[in-house]
Amino acid sequence: MYDIIVVGGGPAGMTAALYALRNGKSALVIEKTGFGGQITHSPKVENYPGTLQMSGNEFADRTLEQILAQGAEIEFEKVVSVEDRGGFKVVATEEGGLYEARAVVLATGVKHRMLGLEGEEELVGEGISFCAVCDGDFYTGKSVCVAGGGNSALQEALLLAGKCASVTILQDLPRCTGEQKLQDLLFARPNVRLITGTKLTRLVTEGDALTGVEIEREGQRETVPCDGLFVAIGLIPENEPFEALAALNSYGYFDSDERCMTRTPGVYVAGDCRSKGVRQLTTAVADGATAALAACRYIDENA
Repeated sequence: MYDIIVVGGGPAGMTAALYALRNGKSALVIEKTGFGGQITHSPKVENYPGTLQMSGNEFADRTLEQILAQGAEIEFEKVVSVEDRGGFKVVATEEGGLYEARAVVLATGVKHRMLGLEGEEELVGEGISFCAVCDGDFYTGKSVCVAGGGNSALQEALLLAGKCASVTILQDLPRCTGEQKLQDLLFARPNVRLITGTKLTRLVTEGDALTGVEIEREGQRETVPCDGLFVAIGLIPENEPFEALAALNSYGYFDSDERCMTRTPGVYVAGDCRSKGVRQLTTAVADGATAALAACRYIDENA
């Protein structure tokens, strides 16, 4: 029986484990693929307080080393359910594992919706990015494309327009779907252009470098040169297995505020999987600390 089981080994999950361990609780972190989550796609992180520069992989490695040094246990398995049995929870995995804990922190993260193009996975972090705040400086003075036309894509493009020589927005619909105010601000920039009704068909590379994207519109194909492609076509939470314990909003995110609580006593949520306005490394680790401390209080009060 563990004190706390953390589902997910991203920044929120590892921070939750750290705070649990520092509060004298035992902690098991169950991660299905690799530690670090989405931040590992960022080759350079320069917006984390107290750290001038690091890669996302460096952050993940250091944090994993830190929690292991504090006594964290880890399992590489895929969690498929969490059952509330009142005084304790049972966490089941696809591999057949059954683990018990007094409290659970769900830090399941999200995955970026991909374009589905050949070679896309290999270019993530090497020409393809999902975060202008994280990676925009790499493309200062260069040309970039942004895939998408909703609020997220327009916000990314607006940030990039202040750094890049040119920003081309590629929208598959006949028009942008983002807020009009955002559109007005963005399209007032002389270095921004919009191409609507497009389908991205191929990533154009030279060696290992992205040099452009091939698009199709009105039956014609053309290549749009670019040094980088920012994909902003949505995020996919994977929270359905836990909706009996924690309410989901209409987008599939855990419907929880900054207290990270759910409708089930002893179950907490943290990180990008939670409904929130800002999804950054700093907000993920903040959630992890909040959820872990709440879980520790729950355990102490029900000892």
